[in-house]
Amino acid sequence: MPLDDDLVPNPRYRDLETALAAAREHIHVLETALDNACATFGGRAVWVGPTARAFGDELNGRRARVRAAARHVLAELEGELRATPRMVSRAAASSLTGWS
Repeated sequence: MPLDDDLVPNPRYRDLETALAAAREHIHVLETALDNACATFGGRAVWVGPTARAFGDELNGRRARVRAAARHVLAELEGELRATPRMVSRAAASSLTGWS
């Protein structure tokens, strides 16, 4: 067991933090990608009738699935980050430098 003096920042933890920050930026784009289409389609009589309603339902369903998938990606990264120690021994840090 390494002493506290032997511990250094875990490069994998830092990489996961970077990946999580990038994912959050991209996920915001994904979560809002269909908002304008849904608002336009649902806000005005752009197209009416049973086929239009089915299309609108499908569009809203796809938006919900994209948002759920995006949240799942974030949850997975957050879980991995929580399971990764911030500090590791020098030897472990040097072996993690090329962890991907």
